[in-house]
Amino acid sequence: MVGLVAAGLVVAAPAQAEPLWPGGPDIPGVPAIIPPPPPAPVVAPCDASARMCMRLSTNEAWLMEDGRVTYGPTPISHGRPGYETPPGTFRVAFKREDHWSTLHHVPMKWAVFFNGDIATHIGPIEEQSHGCIRMTPEGAETTFHHLSPGDVVQVVV
Repeated sequence: MVGLVAAGLVVAAPAQAEPLWPGGPDIPGVPAIIPPPPPAPVVAPCDASARMCMRLSTNEAWLMEDGRVTYGPTPISHGRPGYETPPGTFRVAFKREDHWSTLHHVPMKWAVFFNGDIATHIGPIEEQSHGCIRMTPEGAETTFHHLSPGDVVQVVV
C-alpha cells in the first residue's frame, strides 16, 4: 500500500477503478465506452442456391434466402440405419399441410417432399425415421410456409 505516514495516519493513494465488465463503464449507469461487437451471422454449410439446408451430422436445419440464413438452426432427426436420408441437392416436388403416409400409416403434418417419398414434417426429433426429416412443430410449419415447389433443398453430412 502506497501511503504517507504523518502523525500516525496512513493516507492511501486513490485506487484506479476497474470496469464492471470488459468495455463497460467505470461508473454504474454510464454507457459503455466501447460498444459490444455485433453478433456473428449464422452460417449454414450449404450453397447460396439452397432455400433449405440440412446437416445430418449435427441434426440441424436452416432456411435461407440468397445465401443468408433467415431461420435456424432448428433441430431435426433423419433416417435410421438401413433407411438413411441421402445427402445431395434436391428440388421441392410438392407439399401438403395434412399428408397421410400410406407406407407407414402415420400423419405427416406440414409435409414438404423433396426426394421421392422423403419429406420434412412434424415428428419426434428424439427418434430416427425411415428416411424423412422429422422436425419440431414450429420448424416444420415455418419450413412449409418458406418453401415452394422447385426450391432447392440441400442435405449435407
